[in-house]
Amino acid sequence: MAGNRRATRSGGGDPSPLRLIGVAVVLIGLVLVALRLLPGSPFESDVAARWGVSGDPAARVTDGATDRSTRSTPTPTPSPEPPPLPLRPTTVKLDAEGWWSWSLLDTRTGEIAGSANMSETNTTASLIKAWIVADYLRRADEAGRTVSEAKLDDATRIIRDSDNTRTQQFYETLGGAPSIRRLITTCKLTDSSPAADGGWSRTNLSARDTARMGACIADGRAAGPEWTDWLLNEMKLVRGTGDFGIRKAFPTAEQKRIAIKNGWVDRTREQEIHVNCLAIGEGWTMGVMVRYPINLGYEYGMDNCEKVAEQLRAAAT
Repeated sequence: MAGNRRATRSGGGDPSPLRLIGVAVVLIGLVLVALRLLPGSPFESDVAARWGVSGDPAARVTDGATDRSTRSTPTPTPSPEPPPLPLRPTTVKLDAEGWWSWSLLDTRTGEIAGSANMSETNTTASLIKAWIVADYLRRADEAGRTVSEAKLDDATRIIRDSDNTRTQQFYETLGGAPSIRRLITTCKLTDSSPAADGGWSRTNLSARDTARMGACIADGRAAGPEWTDWLLNEMKLVRGTGDFGIRKAFPTAEQKRIAIKNGWVDRTREQEIHVNCLAIGEGWTMGVMVRYPINLGYEYGMDNCEKVAEQLRAAAT
């Protein structure tokens, strides 16, 4: 009997009902899992990640085309407005005899304004000395030459005291009129020209080009990176007779921060006095030129340079 029972257990009898139920449950489970992973299935899982699609439902991309009108457009950040300058272009009224012209250049933006005749020229007299010193220093640096203390002292006398003898020596070293042609090309002047006699005093410069020359000195093109700060400092230290004009329209404390070079001469051949003013401030340069009968004296023109600047200062307040 025992042997018969063992044979019955090891034979191929009918499967147990419990085993059939278990197998069915496993199969159904596998089918349901497969359906949840199948894209498009009604049983598809809401959090199933796709290639290139975030698992976050809020970040999922639809199959349809994106409506570009619904996309947010970045708002460009506007460039900050530069602070106002202490001078502002305005209609200048001057009760003056003779001819006069002025120009104001915003060195931050390149904008230039001035009188209707700002492109007309006057002879520069000593105003051109700022360029002559700049040209001398820049060319020495470009050539790898050390400027001696004696030559620096000469340059100081030219700028601060308007020394004519030393100016002539520098000018001849630079080749004369070719230095003025370098001024025109380096500073991109449009109205000016060397003097007919080849000298420096009768260089023809407009008020507009005077302001441009000032910008050229301020940004380093004139004297070069080695000497620009030195030259601007010397121009702030102009003293004596040559300290007049544009910066005198400013409070005393501000005057020392403004670099200047002025020119004044009596032209006996023309029976005229020519007075010219250059000023370089923070963010601006300015040129004023006046020409009038010789009998009126130097102070007449010096005062008129200052009066033009006063009106531009008043317009800025």
